[in-house]
Amino acid sequence: QVQLAESGGGLVQTGDSLILSCAASGGTLGILAVAWFRQAPGKEREFVAGISYTGGTTNFADSVKGRFTISKDNAKNTGYLQMNSLKPEDTATYYCAAQQYGLGSPLERAYHAWGQGTQVAVSS
Repeated sequence: QVQLAESGGGLVQTGDSLILSCAASGGTLGILAVAWFRQAPGKEREFVAGISYTGGTTNFADSVKGRFTISKDNAKNTGYLQMNSLKPEDTATYYCAAQQYGLGSPLERAYHAWGQGTQVAVSS
């Protein structure tokens, strides 16, 4: 069963950039869609971005469109979330998730594998 491990979180200032990584083991990213979700303190977990298993389709939440990009490197078995122009409201724990032969759905129930999360804090 595939296991996911996020890294790259940290404390940054408004306007900064950050790249989150999602390393997959026990499975090949070539057949996995990857998505990123986030959960801010006291809030529900929400969809951020998703990429299909082929890499040909991406989806983004309206709140991050134009600022975040999602990608995956099948050779490295790693997915990425590039976050630019960060805002305090982006502060959250970010989770990556994987779905076999998926299309990057924004629905949590579509994903069968989840990482433990990495924290991102954006100061104003």
